[in-house]
Order: sequence, then structure tokens, then C-alpha cells
Amino acid sequence: MADLFDTAASADTPKGPRPLADRLRPRTLSEVIGQEQVLGPDAPLGVMLASGSLSSLIFWGPPGVGKTTIARLLARETDLHFEQISAIFTGVPELRKVFEAAKLRHRNGKGTLLFVDEIHRFNKAQQDGFLPHMEDGTILLVGATTENPSFELNAALLSRSQVLVLTRLTLADLERLAQRAEKELGRALPLDGPAREALLEMADGDGRALLNLIEQVAAWKVDGKLGPDALTTRLMKRAAKYDKSGDEHYNLISALHKSVRGSDPDAALYWFSRMLEGGEDPRFLARRLTRMAVEDIGLADPQAQTICLHAWETYERLGSPEGELALAQAVTYLALAPKSNAGYVAYKAARAAAKKTGSEPPPKHILNAPTKLMEDQGYGAGYAYDHDAEDGFSGQNYFPDGMKRGVYYQPVDRGFERDLKKRVDFFAGLRAKRQAKGRN
Repeated sequence: MADLFDTAASADTPKGPRPLADRLRPRTLSEVIGQEQVLGPDAPLGVMLASGSLSSLIFWGPPGVGKTTIARLLARETDLHFEQISAIFTGVPELRKVFEAAKLRHRNGKGTLLFVDEIHRFNKAQQDGFLPHMEDGTILLVGATTENPSFELNAALLSRSQVLVLTRLTLADLERLAQRAEKELGRALPLDGPAREALLEMADGDGRALLNLIEQVAAWKVDGKLGPDALTTRLMKRAAKYDKSGDEHYNLISALHKSVRGSDPDAALYWFSRMLEGGEDPRFLARRLTRMAVEDIGLADPQAQTICLHAWETYERLGSPEGELALAQAVTYLALAPKSNAGYVAYKAARAAAKKTGSEPPPKHILNAPTKLMEDQGYGAGYAYDHDAEDGFSGQNYFPDGMKRGVYYQPVDRGFERDLKKRVDFFAGLRAKRQAKGRN
């Protein structure tokens, strides 16, 4: 996919009408709007250019933030031949031709900056194919991806590249871009202040999308200035960027989970709504909410799990859109519920202990003895029936003989676990008393 800020071109630039995004392509790195975190004097690219040593790079960021542009301008700054391919349309035969041409240039003293758009779409074997050409200096690779490189790119490729994160443009960045567009157009947009702000928000951090919107607005023949209502009537809102199997999916569910854990119902409802607006399956959200009730609330509020299961069942019976309200109410309840992961921590600790102790048998006194042979072996000998003991508690050992008693469940002093903590402490005190009595 071509990028908003591709540099201008060659001598044979078309003489016919050109889209606004094409006319505003930066010609130097200083003209690129945003991305100071990689382009500034003390930022990675700024330091590399100042030292005259450019390494292979992976640009990771959303669409329309300048990945292709920066790659083109880097080639210009370093006097490298710029070659661009897309992983979507390029197969092995085309790659071979690209590498052969780069080798020929290399032998003639000219380097090649190979820009690979959507590099994550290449499979492992194709990604491995870049390595020898990177290592012998035939190409300087600059890859662009909207997906997390940690998951999508080979470790070998990542080890030979520096990953630079490009971020969505801020509203201030988009306003600068809008002003640049108005200067190019020779007139101001026919929008009042709130409508202008709404237009910037419609772009959702994507500079290319903003210029496309501006081009539409600039073509309208209107008297005076339009307000936000008139603007949204005339323009279709850009769909939110959301990939149900990609980074946005995991980022947003993480934001929802942590907002619930942080007892912020407003933030939790916001992220829940963002996921629904992006097209997330409400059943996935219902499952995750139930998981939050188990992991982060637990026995501090045993009702939380029931609320989630009932909300899930309500959604299944009502469907959309009414069923989402039940899930939203579960989100609110979870955010405001007392929090405890004591049960989760106890479970993990007990699993770790079980794995470590292997096949240690239970102590014989708590084993049944249905046969005479087992009785002769001491099964059940000395078992104290708790209902017959004082306080209904014998205090016997139930761990394997020789194993140090484990303490896994440590309830917090919040919600219902406050009562459970009193019970744990009560039985611990009785146990110590019974054991002391047994020693005397």
C-alpha cells in the first residue's frame, strides 16, 4: 500500500490532475509531520544519519503515518537506489530479480535500499531469503508492518534490524497537515471550529485519510461555514481501525481487562464499547469478562462470576443489540467489585508444588481401607473423624508424609474474602493448638 508521504517523484511526474496527498508528499525528512521519536536529532534515525551509518530497519506502525515516505527519503539522504516491493504482490521469482539487480548495482558501487511493504506477509522461507543479501551488503532492508514484529517476523531477521515504532498522528499533527493542505489549495476549508475538530477526529490518526477527507470537503460548493452536524451528514465516518486477530484486538482487550482490574468503570465501558464498535464478537467479550471475575475478583465477590455467566446467557437469549447491555452491566459490576487474585495465586502455587513433589502418596491415615490387606498396611489407621472432634476440626495433617505444609491461599482483607480470612486464621489457630496438644 502506498504511503501518504511518498516523495515526489521523478522527472516524468504526470501533468494531469493529481490527488492532494500526492501533491503534498514531503521532499525532505524535515517536512515529514510527526514521528519526532524516530526522526529527531537525538532519535534513532537522526543519530544514524548524523553518523553516516544506516542499518536495516523495520517500521512498525498503523497506516498513513509515513512509513513509505521515510524509507524513500532515507534512500535520498544516503544516496542509495530506492527499490519498493509489496509482500502482497511479490513472489519468489520477483524477489530473485530484485536481488540480482541489487547485486549488479553493488558490483558497480551503488547500494540499494529495499523497502518491503507489509513485510509480515512473507512466510518464514521468504523472510530467510533476505538474510544473505543483508549480510553481504547487497541490500539495506527497510520493512514496514502494521503487525507486531515480535510475532510476525523471524528472529534472524529481527536480530539484523532495528525496530522503530511509528505512531498514529496526533490531533496537533493532523491540524498542521490540514493547514498545509489549505495552503496548497489556496483557501480555507468551509468548516467552523467544532466541525474542523470533528474532521480531524474522523481521520483517526491517519494522515492519508485526512487528506482524502479534506479533498472531498474542499470540493463542496457551500455558502458560509458548515457545523459538525452538516459535516457528518455529508461525510461517512471512517471505520475504526480494528483487526479481530491482530494487535488492536489484543491491545484493546488488555485495556479493558486492566481498566476492570483498576476499578475504573468508565474506562472499562469505553474499551468494551471500542471493541464492539470494531466488530468484536460479544461472545468473546462474555468469555473474557467471566475470566476477569475468576482471576481478578475471585472470592472477594463470589457473585461476580454468577453475574458474568447470567450476562453471557442473557446475550445468547436476546442477541444483539439488547444483549450487549447485559454484558455492559457485567463490565460495570466487575469494575466496582472488590478485587482479589488470592485464589488465582493459590491455584498456581499449588500446581507448582504438585509438579515438584511428583507422585508422593497421601498420608496413610486419610486413605480408605476397603480390604484386609490394606488395613494391615495401616490404611486409615489413626484417622480422626472431624465431625467428632472439638469445633468439628481435628487439625490432622493432610499433606504427604515428610512434605512441609504448604500455605497457598492467603485471602485479602477486602470484600467477602475478609470473612474468609477470618476463617483461615481461625483454623490456623486451632491447628496450632491441636498440634501443640499432640506434642504434650
